[in-house]
Amino acid sequence: MTEDAKFEEGGEAPLNLGALDVEDLKVISALAQDSVFVARDMTWTPAPRRFAILLNRFRWEDKGGGRHGPERVRSLLVVDEVLGVASQGVPHRDADTILSLLAIGFEAGEDGAGHILLTLAGDGAIRLEVEALGVTLKDVTRPYRAPSGKAPAHRE
Repeated sequence: MTEDAKFEEGGEAPLNLGALDVEDLKVISALAQDSVFVARDMTWTPAPRRFAILLNRFRWEDKGGGRHGPERVRSLLVVDEVLGVASQGVPHRDADTILSLLAIGFEAGEDGAGHILLTLAGDGAIRLEVEALGVTLKDVTRPYRAPSGKAPAHRE
């Protein structure tokens, strides 16, 4: 009797990355580009100073797209040491609004502190005041076929 293969057995293992400096953050930003999420899937918890978003991440790193087509995976983006959160262009009253993440950047302040900027499509942004740069990106489900059946495209 044969068993289904497990995701972890494949050569394309789930991502579990951390960023403690700007160069690491650029990698996470590239891998999270074009992730989509609904507004209710983001949360800030002041007591542990943590901001998190459950993303539907496009698997840019996937080399098997020719075999199975474009894929997405549910991933958890976590920012630690968050002192405050501000946003623009993010509807606070409609938790079902779909948002699209374009990039993650860092604006350095003094003594390692600064702001992490999550740039969203449609001129939206989320600005996280942080005591230190600490971001993780972790895949939490198996990949699934992208509903659109194609990779995201950007206008030049």
